[in-house]
Amino acid sequence: MNWYLDVLKKYAVFSGRARRTEHWMFFLFNAIAVIVVAAVDLAIDTFPLLYPIYFLAVLLPHVGVMVRRMHDTGRSGWWVLVCLIPVVGWIVMAVLLATEGEPHQNAYGPNPKPAGAY
Repeated sequence: MNWYLDVLKKYAVFSGRARRTEHWMFFLFNAIAVIVVAAVDLAIDTFPLLYPIYFLAVLLPHVGVMVRRMHDTGRSGWWVLVCLIPVVGWIVMAVLLATEGEPHQNAYGPNPKPAGAY
């Protein structure tokens, strides 16, 4: 849950780097939250109300963590626009988001992954 909250604290931060864990844990908790919000929305019979509000509330944090994830792999944040291409773009983006980050400091900052024990 801390991963989800950390991304929300960096609401519109598009600089720096984000680990794979940070992105995918945010994605997981966000998916669970979407299901819960949609279920509550259906239960109280206001379906097209709460879900879009939640979606808009987490849109910037999600884009921000995706941009920081691209920075971790050494790519520009503009690569996030690949998502606009239906199906193929989504697959390419999923592969890029799952790619391991650069182990050393790059143009976007130091490695966010703590150094392992020797």
